[in-house]
Amino acid sequence: MLKTLRSWGKLISRLFYRRNRDDMIMGEVLTTRDVITPAELETALDVQRDRLFQQGVAVPLGKVIVELSYATEEEIVSAVNEHYRIHVTSLSDNIRGLIRRIGDSLTEDVPAPRVPIWLQLSVTMTVVMLLTVGLLSYVILERQKEKLYNHAVKLGMVSLGYFASNAKIPLLEDNILSLNALIQNAEGVDGHLYALIVDNNEVIKAHTDPSQIGNTMVRYPPTGPVGSRGEVTYFTHDAEGAGQVLNMSAPIVFKEKRLGEVHVGLSIDFIDQLFLDERAFLVISTMIICLIGLVVAVLFGRRFSKPISGLVTATQEFAKGNYSHRVDSRRNDELGRLATAFNRMGKELFKQTMMRESFGKYVGADVLELIMRNPETTWLKGCKNQATVLFADIRGFTAYTETRAPEVLVEELNSYFEIATSIILKHGGYVDKFIGDAVLAVFGVPVNYENHSERCVRAAVEMQQAFRQAGESGQNPLLSRVGISIKSGVVVAGSIGSQAKMEYTVIGDTVNVAAYINALAEGGEIVVGSSVMERHRDMLEVESLVPQKVKGRSGLVEVYRVTGIRDYGE
Repeated sequence: MLKTLRSWGKLISRLFYRRNRDDMIMGEVLTTRDVITPAELETALDVQRDRLFQQGVAVPLGKVIVELSYATEEEIVSAVNEHYRIHVTSLSDNIRGLIRRIGDSLTEDVPAPRVPIWLQLSVTMTVVMLLTVGLLSYVILERQKEKLYNHAVKLGMVSLGYFASNAKIPLLEDNILSLNALIQNAEGVDGHLYALIVDNNEVIKAHTDPSQIGNTMVRYPPTGPVGSRGEVTYFTHDAEGAGQVLNMSAPIVFKEKRLGEVHVGLSIDFIDQLFLDERAFLVISTMIICLIGLVVAVLFGRRFSKPISGLVTATQEFAKGNYSHRVDSRRNDELGRLATAFNRMGKELFKQTMMRESFGKYVGADVLELIMRNPETTWLKGCKNQATVLFADIRGFTAYTETRAPEVLVEELNSYFEIATSIILKHGGYVDKFIGDAVLAVFGVPVNYENHSERCVRAAVEMQQAFRQAGESGQNPLLSRVGISIKSGVVVAGSIGSQAKMEYTVIGDTVNVAAYINALAEGGEIVVGSSVMERHRDMLEVESLVPQKVKGRSGLVEVYRVTGIRDYGE
C-alpha cells in the first residue's frame, strides 16, 4: 500500500513539475556542442527532478551531469564560456546569474517595438472616417429607401387617380376598347408591372395582359400588412417571376355610385434596385473619401512625425556631444518653434561645453564670443601678445590662517575671490588661476583690447574700493590686506598641459615681474611697472619706489605706487 502511494506521488509530481528554463537552456547548449546527447540530457533532468522531490535540494544540472559521468566539469565549463562569452572556472560559480544578466542586457539593447506616429494618425483617421461615413451612409440609405418607397406609393396613387378618373365613362358604357387603351398607358411608366380594371362583379374589363380580359380577378394573398391612404388600399404580395409586388387599388365612382376598381402593381424589386444603385454610389463615394482621407492622414502624419524624428535625432546627437547638429526650423507652427528652441539649446550647450572644457568656471563673455566666432580653429595655440598682468595677493596670509577656523577661512577666501573675479570679468580680463590666496589675471589675451592696460588699472582700483567697502564691517579682515601689482609687456599665451589636464594660461618675464613686485604693495595698495605708468601718466597719480633687482634680469625694475586715479578720485 505504501509503495502504491509513493508511485502515485511520483506520478503526480511529474505531471505538475515544470523544468527550470535556465537548466533547459544550458542543456540545449551542451547538446548543441555535443558535450552530451539528448537522451543523456533527459536522464539528467529526471535525476535532478527526483532529487528535488526526494531530498528537497535543487542540484545544479551541471553537477548532475558530472555525477552521471556524462561529461567532465572542464568540458561543461568550457562549453558554457564559449557559448555565452563569460568566464567561469567551476560549476560552483554563479553560472545561472551570469546567464540571466547577459539575457537582461540583451533585452535592454533591443528597442521596444513602436508604431510610427504617422501610421497611428493614419489608422485613427481612417477608422474615424469609416465609422462616420458608414453610419451616415446607413442613415442616408435607410431614409432614401423610405423615400423611394413613399415615392412609389405616390406614383401608384397618381396612376390610380388617373385611371379611376378616366375610366368612369368607358366603364359605365362597358367600352372595353377605351378601357384597354387607357390601361396600356401604364406600360410606359417605370416600375409598373400591371394595371387592370374590374367591375363590381370583379370581372376584368381591361388589363395590361389582354389574355386576362373577361376573366374573374383572383385576389393576391398579402405577404405583409394592408395599408390605406384615403380610398387607396395597398399591400405587398409575391408575383411569379416578378418577386415582391406592391398592389394598389382604388374604387371607380361616378356620381356616388361604385362602378368597379382599378388595380396597379408596382415592382418592389424596382425600388430595391434603385436602393441598391444608391447604396453602390454611396459605398464608392465612401471608399473614395476614405482613400483621400487616408492619403491626407499619411501626409499630415508624415508632416508631424518627420520633425519629431528630427528632434529625436537631435537629442541623440546632443547626447553624443555633437552640439553643432541643427534641426530644420522652417515651419510656422509649434513644431517649428520647438525646433528653434532645440537649436538654441544646442548653441547654449555648445557654449557651456566650450566654457567648461577651455576655461573652467571663470570665463568672461568676450572670451566666449571669441571662441564662438572660430569654434573649430586651434586659436589656443601658443603665441606672443602684448598684455597686462594683474597679480593680487593677501599680506600675512600664512600667519592669518593659524588664527582662523578652516570653515571661516574658506568662506572669507571665497568672498575675496568672488569680488576679484567679478570685477576682472567686468573689465574684460581673464582669470588665469588662483594660486593659494593669490589671483593671477591678464588683460589683452585671449581677447585683444588696445586699452588692455587701462582696463587692468581701472579693475585694480575698483577692486581695492570694493575690498575696502566690503571690509568696513570687519567680518572679513582679509579684504583689507590685499596688495595688487600690475605689469604690461609681452606674454606667451596658450593652452599648456597634457591630454589629461590642460589649461589656458600666460607665462613669461612680464608674469614673473608682476608676481615679484607684488611684495611691494601693502594691503589696500596698487603698484605698477614703468610701462604702465608711462602709458597712463595723465591718468595716474603715483609715487616712485626704490628700483628692484629681479632675478634673471640684468637691469633694475622701476616700480611706482598708485596714489590715485584722476577720473576715479582718491
